[in-house]
Amino acid sequence: MLPFLRDHHADPGRLHAEGRVTRVALETAREQVAALLGARPREVVFTASGTEAVNTAVWGAVGRFREPDGGTGHIVTTAVEHSAVLDACRRSGAELTFVGVDEQGRFDPDEVAGARRADTALVSVQLANHEVGTLQRAAEVVGACADGPGDALVHVDAAMAAGHVPVDFSGLGPALLSVSAHKLGGPKGAGALLVRRGLRLPPLLVGGAQERARRGGLEDVPAMVGFGAAAAELAADDRLAREAADARRRTDRVLAALGAMPGFDDVAGYGDPGERVPHLVCLGVGGVEAEPVLLGLDQRGVAVHSGSACASEMLEPSPILAAMGVDAEHSLRVSVGWSSTDADVDAFLAAFPEVVASLRSLGAR
Repeated sequence: MLPFLRDHHADPGRLHAEGRVTRVALETAREQVAALLGARPREVVFTASGTEAVNTAVWGAVGRFREPDGGTGHIVTTAVEHSAVLDACRRSGAELTFVGVDEQGRFDPDEVAGARRADTALVSVQLANHEVGTLQRAAEVVGACADGPGDALVHVDAAMAAGHVPVDFSGLGPALLSVSAHKLGGPKGAGALLVRRGLRLPPLLVGGAQERARRGGLEDVPAMVGFGAAAAELAADDRLAREAADARRRTDRVLAALGAMPGFDDVAGYGDPGERVPHLVCLGVGGVEAEPVLLGLDQRGVAVHSGSACASEMLEPSPILAAMGVDAEHSLRVSVGWSSTDADVDAFLAAFPEVVASLRSLGAR
């Protein structure tokens, strides 16, 4: 990214030599992201975040439906989607149907497909849950929606999965797929919406012909270059598979160690313990609130999280866990990344029982 922060500042839409330098860098990044995600480069629309990509998908699908007859349309989604999906759907003006999930946070593809109507503009589902890590049967939703009433587009939110499990846009088959760079080691402020070849949607952001008239506004070339570089690293030399194996080993170790700790029978793992993204586990901690545990771990140099990243300032029970029918107020989200080590897991496993025991003793007084 540094050359494009220091030296190459030209608009990639210009024809002069400086513009051509940034255009080549932007299109190289587009090719790198497409290669990681099993897409054609022209199917990649760069955005400023995964949230923007989601909003673009919802806006475009509903706008596409409205164009013929002006109706409000209908959206099918699930109760465990990210707030970006749920809020965008609620603001769209379309009528909404929310499909529930089981206690592992997994929706039934047949129930999702069966909720469609003749006026359904969009079916939006996730590939992996962002709080409990459960992998979803999104491919079955795409297949089930290939036939039936209406002309609904299927959007898959792959932000939690991309860079951690293989994602193949072409093989999966949805019309739209959203990702975020920072979830896979790229910079914050970069994302992408993959749009199936030949599909035209009204853009969310207007005012320019950038991204082949699909997203107005001057592209953030350094951020997109960084996104492409991270994608290229993951696509090379089986790095994604190797990182996933390391992450799985470390998070499995967390679950196994906590399950064997005396006096911690009320610490439970939420979500599917097997069919999940490899880098994340969600823990239910009986008897103590999540925030004091988080702060106690932070004082010992261990960073974990409670709830979803976009809801951390709300201090409300997790709607994801509530939809699953489990304790929504006492959960920790523990994750590892590409730079995590076994020593980091050691630090967590040493600090966690101390913090929880200390808080429980305070509550008993």
